[in-house]
Amino acid sequence: MSDTRNRLFTRGSWLETSRTAEILRAETTGGVLLIIAAIIAVGLANSPLQETYEAVRDYRIGPHALHLDLTIGAWAADGLLAIFFFVVGLELKREFVSGDLRDPRRAALPIVAAIGGMVVPALVYLIVNLIGNGSLAGWATPVATDIAFAVAILAVISTHLPAGLRTFLLTLAVVDDLLGIIIIAVFFTSELHIGYLLLAFVPIGLFALLVQRRIRSPWLLLPLAAVAWALVHASGVHATVAGVLLGFTVPVIARDPEAKHGLAEHFEHLVRPVSAGIAVPVFAFFAAGVAIGGWDGVTSAMRDPITLGIILGLVVGKTIGIAGSTWLLARFTKASLDDDLAWWDVIGLSMLAGIGFTVSLLIGELAFHADPGAHDHMKVGVLFGSVLAAALATVVLRARNRAYCRIEELEKIDANKDGVPDVFEGDEGRDR
Repeated sequence: MSDTRNRLFTRGSWLETSRTAEILRAETTGGVLLIIAAIIAVGLANSPLQETYEAVRDYRIGPHALHLDLTIGAWAADGLLAIFFFVVGLELKREFVSGDLRDPRRAALPIVAAIGGMVVPALVYLIVNLIGNGSLAGWATPVATDIAFAVAILAVISTHLPAGLRTFLLTLAVVDDLLGIIIIAVFFTSELHIGYLLLAFVPIGLFALLVQRRIRSPWLLLPLAAVAWALVHASGVHATVAGVLLGFTVPVIARDPEAKHGLAEHFEHLVRPVSAGIAVPVFAFFAAGVAIGGWDGVTSAMRDPITLGIILGLVVGKTIGIAGSTWLLARFTKASLDDDLAWWDVIGLSMLAGIGFTVSLLIGELAFHADPGAHDHMKVGVLFGSVLAAALATVVLRARNRAYCRIEELEKIDANKDGVPDVFEGDEGRDR
């Protein structure tokens, strides 16, 4: 019976062996599902089914006594997205313990790039809204980078791009997510209940104790995770923080020296299909549905400093912040760019980091939840800014990909010339 109960997290489970799970685990799949969900949401929100879509999104469900009578949209943003952030927590932990963030010298450039890529977009947004007398509440909306979208687009483009480019992006993105989580916890916690927050550390501690002992039974871990999430939600801190904290507790290094993977990588392998295939697309479906109002609605949004600040923050701020801070650090310190990368690669990557879809929408939801007009304009800004950043990055990175493709072809030609024995020797060889 126990074997049956543990099938979710154990070797040979559906999440580990299913072909569907393997497809969902691919980096491109999550990005494609996000795009499809967002397109459907925008289509429904601007169709005769708008009222039905909004009624489903705003329908409340859950126990009122536990303060969990949330709308379906809130369940997606606070609940399902916690699964995504659990995977982010696992990835962050792995990077800090055994990945690129372990070596400060190697991690310096992408870490500083992540900081610059958050500070400059926030400044761009603030400047635009100060000049245009707009709302300053959304200053953090353009600071985030969406890992799923960015990595998925890079995976589609990078048939010949250097592997160091993906490493740079992942390191930058996980630091960006960590700082984004801190921003959510510090700046978007309206009312803090210390008692609930302290109580949350009890199930988190028990969860940590179990995983440190390499106990992986879902019948023990999932209830503890659910209680931890509920307590963090009740504390006033955004509930997705619980996902990251739980991810941080999972050990990275395997006890058995002969084991290929630690528990963190094992959990990431299992949970990523749920995150990419269900949690993030469902969140995108309920978060991206903004009624644009036709051409008049678009032009109205584009006149709002909130929309312009977000678009310029994602497209211009991210590019200048990431590429500029990387160049300054490489120019004035001993930190250096990966030998396989060129500065045009960094510029393309900086544009790609302007895709702020998931976390930007989440922060925007928190910043403008009390102002429906600003809320809708925020969504227009995030959608347009992310699409424009993706388009510009695709142009630059595809050009770089073609350049690297030509270099590889020339190297292969040279290698073939050097490797082919010359059967014509002496005078016959020279006459050839």
